[in-house]
Amino acid sequence: MNKEFKVAIIYWSKTGNTEKVAFSIQDGLEEAGAKVEIMKVKDAENVDFLAYDLVCIGTPSYQWCPPQKLEDYLKDKFSYYEDQGYVKLGAPKVKGRNVLLFCTYSGPHTGKNEAIPVLKYIGQFFEHLGFEIVGEWYTLSEFHGKESINTQGRMGDIRGLPSEKGLEKIKDKSYKLVNKYN
Repeated sequence: MNKEFKVAIIYWSKTGNTEKVAFSIQDGLEEAGAKVEIMKVKDAENVDFLAYDLVCIGTPSYQWCPPQKLEDYLKDKFSYYEDQGYVKLGAPKVKGRNVLLFCTYSGPHTGKNEAIPVLKYIGQFFEHLGFEIVGEWYTLSEFHGKESINTQGRMGDIRGLPSEKGLEKIKDKSYKLVNKYN
């Protein structure tokens, strides 16, 4: 690594699926030498996105949307940065501002397409601040609460997901990010 590569991972997780992905990302980034701070949305109020080389935002998909608490958090942060003059017309990219977006989903009806709107929406908060979106990662995950969604949906039997093998792949992809953006 050329310099200390600072990363913030901020996530919202109700059932633990998104949290598992967040910790796999953390493992890969730290293994590559990055300095990582990981926190739940409720603990990230004072985080300055601009103080990091990479910001990672994670969420589940709830009916094609992020959970309200994450949406409120992002709107509050956006208002703050807008008031500070960081939101510019044309949303010019700013070198060194990078964001990785990740989403867990069960997709019983249309699969990954149920999660895509979530990350596209979240990405707009960051693009308006000049961030480059370095990845949109979608992880198929077990739905907690209704067995039929796990066994009869479009995605087949998704019980037990994300699997250890899937989480290991996420860790490996995360490792590669440090060298690419540092």
